Amino acid sequence: MNQEAPVALRGLTKTYGHITAVDDVSLTVNEGDVFGYLGPNGAGKTTSLRMMLGLITPTAGEARVFGLDPQKSVDALADVAGFVEAPRFYPYLDAMTNLRLVAALDGNDAKSRIAEALDVVELTGRAGDKVGGYSHGMRQRLGIAAALIRRPKLLLLDEPATGLDPGGMRDMRALIARLSSEGMTVMLSSHLLAEVEELCNRVAIVRSGRIVYEGELDKLRAAAGLTIRLRTSDDEIAMRVLADRSGITDVVRPGGSAIQFRAADEAAIGELSRALADSGALILELAPSAATLEDLFFELTEGEGEAADEAKRLGEAADLTGGGP
Repeated sequence: MNQEAPVALRGLTKTYGHITAVDDVSLTVNEGDVFGYLGPNGAGKTTSLRMMLGLITPTAGEARVFGLDPQKSVDALADVAGFVEAPRFYPYLDAMTNLRLVAALDGNDAKSRIAEALDVVELTGRAGDKVGGYSHGMRQRLGIAAALIRRPKLLLLDEPATGLDPGGMRDMRALIARLSSEGMTVMLSSHLLAEVEELCNRVAIVRSGRIVYEGELDKLRAAAGLTIRLRTSDDEIAMRVLADRSGITDVVRPGGSAIQFRAADEAAIGELSRALADSGALILELAPSAATLEDLFFELTEGEGEAADEAKRLGEAADLTGGGP
């Protein structure tokens, strides 16, 4: 285990009676990562985060935060800030007073950073307003401000964009990107895949409490290959050509519409284009696109047997290209 890593989980398991909420989870968050912890609601993400922070005790396995066990030492969380599920404040107090209370608990010179934190999350003008009158998005931003006054090395956010309107999601995305660019490590749990795809360099995808993929997002996309949409002057001939080509898989023609298939790489597409021309099936449309995180997420999390097989295939392919855990 890398004792220097901001987060290292190994074999983390949590059971409640006959229910296994988290099942043998192992992952590593490296310094400087924007790490996405992804899974459907109820997949065990929040339970994992609570064990990581020492809020609940694992049934088995261990968590290390900057090399320390939060179950045994509060020093493990000295450089960590953020929130799990949702930030909580006194609704009858204004934002400034709430942050002063947080700063008093933290000590040191945290109080001197309140104004800067409010400015970062663009709440300076509302600092004197009672938090009970804040929108959900404003409370989320105030939660980040409360985290920032600690000057954490690791910022932990559980579903930070949930409930935000499009403008709030854009602002949250820009804020996380800026904090990352300034050297902060960010771990965020989310089921909003488009947000994660824009922000994260590495991801772990969890299904029913188990990790089905951990590694670089770019390597996961590369392992999935390219998805292609094809229309020709004679799709019947094209289907026969596709069946004989190496590097071409998952050929379908749903409802007699355009042909769809997966290509191992761009070279396979070039060879296919030549073969189609030689066959007399002229290309009317050939539109390659990299698999989206949403495509990969559903491949890995839907269908028990299929998910396990696909996770194994993608993990092995990512390892071959230098990705994977």
